[in-house]
Amino acid sequence: MDNQIETALCCSDSISQTSVTISDFSDEILLNILRFIPSHDLMLNANDDAVKQLLRNFSSDIQTLNLSGCYWLAGSTVDQVTRCKALVSLDLSGCRLTSVRLSHLLTSLRSLRSLALDVCPGFDLHNLSAEGKSALARLQELKQTLLTPSYGVVPCCSALRRLHLYLEASEGWREAGGCAQLMVGQSSVPHYQNLRWFSARLAPGEVNRTLLALYLAVFSMRVPEGLMGLVLSVPGPAPPRPVAMMALMESMASTVGNTVSALQLPRTWLDGAILGRVLAHGCPTYLNVSRCSSPGFNPLHVLLSAGRDLTPLQSLNLRGCGRGPLAESCGKGEEEMDAESVKSLTECCPHLIHLNLSATHYHHALPAGQDGHLCGALGRLTSLCSLALPVCALAQSPPAPVNTQDSNTDHSSRSLLLGLKKSSRIGVPTYRTTTEVTVGQGEERQDRGLCIQPLLQGCPYLVELELIGAGFSSAMPRNEPAIRKDPAACRWSYNVGDSELAALGGMKFLRKLTLAHLPGVLKGTGLIKLVQGCKDLCVLSLANLGSLKTMNYMQTLLEALSHCTQLRDLRLEQPYFNANAAFFEALSQCHQLQRVCLVSRHGTFQPAAVVSFMQSCADVIMCHMFMGGTLVACKTLQKTLLESFSITRPALSVVIYPLMHEDLANVIRGMPLCHLDEITLFKSRVAEEPIKQ
Repeated sequence: MDNQIETALCCSDSISQTSVTISDFSDEILLNILRFIPSHDLMLNANDDAVKQLLRNFSSDIQTLNLSGCYWLAGSTVDQVTRCKALVSLDLSGCRLTSVRLSHLLTSLRSLRSLALDVCPGFDLHNLSAEGKSALARLQELKQTLLTPSYGVVPCCSALRRLHLYLEASEGWREAGGCAQLMVGQSSVPHYQNLRWFSARLAPGEVNRTLLALYLAVFSMRVPEGLMGLVLSVPGPAPPRPVAMMALMESMASTVGNTVSALQLPRTWLDGAILGRVLAHGCPTYLNVSRCSSPGFNPLHVLLSAGRDLTPLQSLNLRGCGRGPLAESCGKGEEEMDAESVKSLTECCPHLIHLNLSATHYHHALPAGQDGHLCGALGRLTSLCSLALPVCALAQSPPAPVNTQDSNTDHSSRSLLLGLKKSSRIGVPTYRTTTEVTVGQGEERQDRGLCIQPLLQGCPYLVELELIGAGFSSAMPRNEPAIRKDPAACRWSYNVGDSELAALGGMKFLRKLTLAHLPGVLKGTGLIKLVQGCKDLCVLSLANLGSLKTMNYMQTLLEALSHCTQLRDLRLEQPYFNANAAFFEALSQCHQLQRVCLVSRHGTFQPAAVVSFMQSCADVIMCHMFMGGTLVACKTLQKTLLESFSITRPALSVVIYPLMHEDLANVIRGMPLCHLDEITLFKSRVAEEPIKQ
């Protein structure tokens, strides 16, 4: 969904007593409202005929048309876009588009300057007409999603100023030698002499890394002058750093009057010299150094010691960047947050809007209530809209020491009782309302949640929050088999439970919330207070709360869902989850719900309950379930849902498949990318994308 959220504050005294409805708004105001709503929401239940009629009626007035994510539109409907002769910007990402259809569109749209499209297998640039190629030569901005190894339409786009690449080719193309075929025609790719922005986001896989290297090879021929944005997101191992990278960074930094606005490089490409060279000429608006720290290189230290004005920085991703491995690490390579540097950062960057500090550990050893806690420093960022933190950052106190056996104990007698003694459960008491607290417990209970209070008070307009346990991995990775064993949780995170969740209810403007790997949650009672306070919550992602051996917060979850009146997206990942009739009945009370994704190792579902839920919630266009059950049972339910609801919901996407099945990766590749990227796959999304300009 659109990540750009604007909050307007209105004084009640200044509002006229006259009743004003949406019909009283001017066209300009209505268009400003609609521009923040994704296109597939605007046409949620529209069929092809309705879209065709819309294009016929308003074709002469449309200058910007965004059909991104409208994967369900027929090709004949896309053909109607040719009526919009005044189009300047067109986004067809996810739509069915052949090279022949694209040629027909481009021939008609002579004013087009910005284009987004998918390049699918079988795409042939030679099918474009001369008029179509001329239209491409006039483009200033291009966004390509490559589902096959290809240069797409780039060879024809000689005037490009902004190029966005999304590399989504499957590994099957590597076996077919897809990239090797491209190398023959590499010389036909134009030099990016006018380029001001280059970004590439890769899906996992060697074929996409090779494809990126081919696109970057152009920079070795000629380094563009005035490149202001370079954003390269590469999961897993990065391809070798191009020889031209240093020259490229030098050019970006040294061009007169040019300040780098956005920078992200693969972890093995970025070092202190490159980052320092960029910062020497000014601070970017967007900086993503996710997991780029290494021995001898701390990106945050380089940033703070650059001696530059850091106030332009608005979006910063420090995910997995710390001062070194944690002394008592729960997993391999886990980083300890450089808390003092983060506190200095809040003083130097008062205009930060997006900040990601996840995938690190923060352990506050001082007594609760004392100055110096991370949340106190973050509370100074009054413009903050989205924040990602490790779960242990909200822990009030250190974990309880592990009981050690007396060395004088008779080992032989102890071995007789091995397995009979019940292990102690580390955690916090279930959240209770103040009326349930005894006098003796009052002072202790009042202290709970204090560490987060400065954050709640200092950042009252936070709209997106992620609390993700350090080391957490979803059971459903993208291109690999499902994970069969959950990672160990940080011991400090056991002290973050229902009381802390209840305190989050103070974020009155919160719209997106992610909670992952919170072992200290017992009954989940804090969820109820949370959703009661966050009445505008639209997106909720819950993963591995409490025990992983049983679903211990089911009842409170059902009650919490009844308060989620504005919820549109729900992602729930929990082992042994039972998606029964009670759950779907509670979920059907979320009348605004559009997308639901359930992931559960050893989970179960009741087919009749799923069908009944889909009948009750007519706006649901996505139902993805990856649980237990047989392949036959999953496919039967999927077929039933598609046959029952596809006619009235053209955008309906239903995928039901056993989580542990070996063919899951192939199934994932067939899903609409908008759903896959926005909800189905778990990932931290704060400060992952540059601020839209």
